[in-house]
Amino acid sequence: MLLVWLLGACSPKHPATPTPADIPQRIVTLAPHLAELVFAAGAGDLLVGVSAFSNYPAAVRSLPVIGDAFMLDQEQLAVLQPDLLLVWESGTPVHVVDELRARGHRVEVLRTQGLQDVTAALQKIGRLTANEATANVAARQFQDGIAALEQEWSNAENIRVFYQVSGRPLYTVNGKHYVSELISLCGGSNIFADLGDLAPLVSEEAVLNRDPEILLAADTGDATTFAQWSHWPSLSANRLANHSLVSADEIGRPTPRLLQAGEQVCQRLAEGRLRRAEQAQR
Repeated sequence: MLLVWLLGACSPKHPATPTPADIPQRIVTLAPHLAELVFAAGAGDLLVGVSAFSNYPAAVRSLPVIGDAFMLDQEQLAVLQPDLLLVWESGTPVHVVDELRARGHRVEVLRTQGLQDVTAALQKIGRLTANEATANVAARQFQDGIAALEQEWSNAENIRVFYQVSGRPLYTVNGKHYVSELISLCGGSNIFADLGDLAPLVSEEAVLNRDPEILLAADTGDATTFAQWSHWPSLSANRLANHSLVSADEIGRPTPRLLQAGEQVCQRLAEGRLRRAEQAQR
């Protein structure tokens, strides 16, 4: 599966090369990870405005904040006069995109659902901003890193994983989400990979029925992340003491830093397998 998407990512169907008049000089991003992708693609000097919670790289912290995906400061946009707005397909409501276009803004929608999408987004930003060389290097490095992770853990024993996006309400991810892809390449199996929605709402009963061996979540500094599961000591993840956290910024943003998130996920799964083996020997 990885080989297929790597080949596809290496041979994208490029649109016509933009003319100088098409190349943006003032970009605003409407999601934190999009600002990071702009910098990774070598176009950080064109960024003049960002969305709330944009904090990486450090240079974005000094840029004007224009709101978030749902509520935009139109006066601030008018002051910034961007000639390109980058929006997130899964996170920016369609009506917001339509309104921005109706106001005369040039809007480009970036899809960042799976790992391949990160590569495609870097390449697209590179083409839009005439930074193809830098963007392609970043895309290749990301591809190589993903391939290396998969090769390193290709013989790992399977372990069942529940990825908890939030506890109340209880959300997770399906098999098409990049987090699930990371779990798979680390040798694990997402217990809800078969669900239709990208980030489905599930019940505690459903989690108990599928009996994960690891509970995995982003580290938000909340000591009660897995507290609700303490009521079920027979849950495999509880019996094995497999409650694992990964860096929230790295796992939560589809950017090249998913390589660092992937390394953490693989390590957490390896620790989980070790605890499983130790308990089996008792």
